[in-house]
Amino acid sequence: MKISTMHVYQNARHWALGLILLTALFSSHAHADSALRDLQGNITTFSDQQVPGKWTVVMIWASDCHVCNAESGQYSGFHQAHSATDATVLGISIDGKERLEDAREFVDRNGVVYPNLIGDLDTVAQWYHMETGEDFIATPTFVVFGPEGEVRAAQPGAVPPSAIEEFISGKS
Repeated sequence: MKISTMHVYQNARHWALGLILLTALFSSHAHADSALRDLQGNITTFSDQQVPGKWTVVMIWASDCHVCNAESGQYSGFHQAHSATDATVLGISIDGKERLEDAREFVDRNGVVYPNLIGDLDTVAQWYHMETGEDFIATPTFVVFGPEGEVRAAQPGAVPPSAIEEFISGKS
């Protein structure tokens, strides 16, 4: 079978298009991850916050979310009970830099002891979609990463810490 020049050209175009799409996918992921800041305003990434070998429970929240305000204290207790052994909690606020003070007040008001990042809604929604393949719906939303860094569960809405404890222990 003889391969024509046109066939080689078309295959090269498909390869190039695929490479461009992969580059865009990874650069979008890197952009979403790098657009996060800690509550002191320093640029950081979600990846920098993960502790190798431990579960990471991410709570996506907003300072004006009533359920987030109710749940955050419970997750402080979860973080204190598990951070030395098997799991950590990381908060990600969708308040954005315009509402950084509101986010800081949320942390203070609720006695939050786990680390928190902040990004605007679009950035956090993009990060969530890249990690889970799902659209971000509302706050609170929880994402559970396994000890190897892989997404193991994602759930919008209130989730009691006891359900997370059962999940990571393999009882659910």
